[in-house]
Amino acid sequence: MELPVSGGKRASYKLDTKNLSYTFCGPYDELNWIPIFKTQNRPAKFILHDVNCEARPGEITAIAGPSGAGKTTLLEIMAGKISPGKVSGRVLINHFPMDAKCFRRISGYVTQDDALFPHLTVEETLMYSALLRLPGGGKEAKSRVRVLMNELGLGQVSGSRVGYRSNCGISGGERRRVSIGVELVHDPAVVLIDEPTSGLDSGSALQVVTLLKSMVVNRGKTIILTIHQPGFRILELLDRVIVLSNGAVMHNGSLKLLQERLDFAGYCLPRHINVLEFAIDVMGRLVIQTSASFNNQFALTDHYEEVRDKEPKNGIEEKLISSPNSQFKEVLILGQRFCKNVFRTKQLFATRVIQVVVAGLVLGTIFMNVGDDHGRISLQTRIGFFAFSLTFLLSSTTEGLPIFLQERGIIEKETSRGAYRVSSYVIANTLVFIPVLLIIGLLYASSVYFLVGLRREIYGFLYFSLVVWMVLLMSNSFTACFSALVPNFIMGTSLIAGLMGSCFLFSGYFITEENIPKYWIFMHYLSLFKYPFECFMINEYGGEEGRRRCLETEISVCKLYGDGFLKQQGIKESQKWSNLGVMLGFILGYRVFCFLILWYRCYRTRK
Repeated sequence: MELPVSGGKRASYKLDTKNLSYTFCGPYDELNWIPIFKTQNRPAKFILHDVNCEARPGEITAIAGPSGAGKTTLLEIMAGKISPGKVSGRVLINHFPMDAKCFRRISGYVTQDDALFPHLTVEETLMYSALLRLPGGGKEAKSRVRVLMNELGLGQVSGSRVGYRSNCGISGGERRRVSIGVELVHDPAVVLIDEPTSGLDSGSALQVVTLLKSMVVNRGKTIILTIHQPGFRILELLDRVIVLSNGAVMHNGSLKLLQERLDFAGYCLPRHINVLEFAIDVMGRLVIQTSASFNNQFALTDHYEEVRDKEPKNGIEEKLISSPNSQFKEVLILGQRFCKNVFRTKQLFATRVIQVVVAGLVLGTIFMNVGDDHGRISLQTRIGFFAFSLTFLLSSTTEGLPIFLQERGIIEKETSRGAYRVSSYVIANTLVFIPVLLIIGLLYASSVYFLVGLRREIYGFLYFSLVVWMVLLMSNSFTACFSALVPNFIMGTSLIAGLMGSCFLFSGYFITEENIPKYWIFMHYLSLFKYPFECFMINEYGGEEGRRRCLETEISVCKLYGDGFLKQQGIKESQKWSNLGVMLGFILGYRVFCFLILWYRCYRTRK
């Protein structure tokens, strides 16, 4: 069954590379202008060298070669994922220089690793991709997904969750087809796939390539893929093969032409070995195809020069470039998808709910009715409860770091394809967590507040719950910000734990503001502990009740009242609401930083 066509006659695209070279860049090569990073002159290590090849519409072009030959690098350059500034030579689309930003909108690139949400079903995964990349709304998306699932042979597992590696879910072959389907929902004219058969058994691999062949025949797509040791049946489905060795093109053409070259060179193909596998084994002795011979073989005809002016700028139809949805619609779609991921991720929601309830009950029984006692020890115990509560609340949200890191890779991939804006993701993420963390905050406050015997007023309880909620939002924004920054989970936990410890150290609990050295005073005001800690103290010991509340007595005479204790700590009652404003500033500030970091990451991915 063919995918529906919209917009009249479908454009087709031919890709060419001309004298393409790409050298290896070390981690400090871009900082050579700094003396300490300057390295001595050494010969460049070519990953690709003088590569000339082409991929035509209506054909499957396979890039083959031994490991380290440069297959994936060539595919990424042809997909526009590597900056043209780092590549010498040209990539042409319909003989026009590639505009990578425009090309990514009309193409689909499937990576070797399946970047999918494990808790979504197959149908939901394709549906959300269609909603984000198609402008026609829900009806068009449902129609496209229904047809696509039939083409991909995923109808029987449409309601099954994707899963992740060893976790329960669909099989490896089905997961690979879902990854391909995600990139086909907008019906791209060009599809580039990195190792579509990697990790699959022979039957699943053949099924995937057969699917691609049907798209070539029925839709006239340009499909380019990398492949490693294909079987006989898969070889029969390939139209063109580019054989690489040490970054150079050894062959570019049909398998029949490759067989003729081997025969001409005097190599007899052994039985039970396919021509491509044999060619890779002996390619070191074949003559490398030179740029001159390739350019002569595929020289442009005069007829093309006559029609070139009639083609759209950059060889790509401009109507395909615009963003498919408004930002409001993007936020709604992303928010719905994120809600499903949150509520289906046990360690992010269900476990968290159990954690705060149990922790609240345990703390409540440990500090039970401590507020009824008088004396210095009782006062210190209550302050210790506030400090421990903040430590628990601020540190517990870091468990969401792996989820944020997993999402980041998918976000970079989706935004680089123009599916949605980075700001839409940040807004949707923030809006979803607001009610989720409100529920968690109320559960914690309800389980601990009255057991500890804090201020017995409904107003005091509501304010305590509000501060807990703000603390959770602040910690969540902090984690989201640094999950956008750090490269991996280990680095993230180390950095977040170190910063949280520093915030606690400078909060004013261990050392008062007056005793903090001046060169460290900025850390006191940047501490995430300072402001909610002061709010808890004001809520408990401030107001009219604080002026009447006796905290220490000596020979039946009150020695210290609540308002006097706040003055001793340098806390003003006017900070009760201004501190909440500062906490709101932290929440918004970390979200803005999260957006800027993600935007820069996605910008680098696009460039």
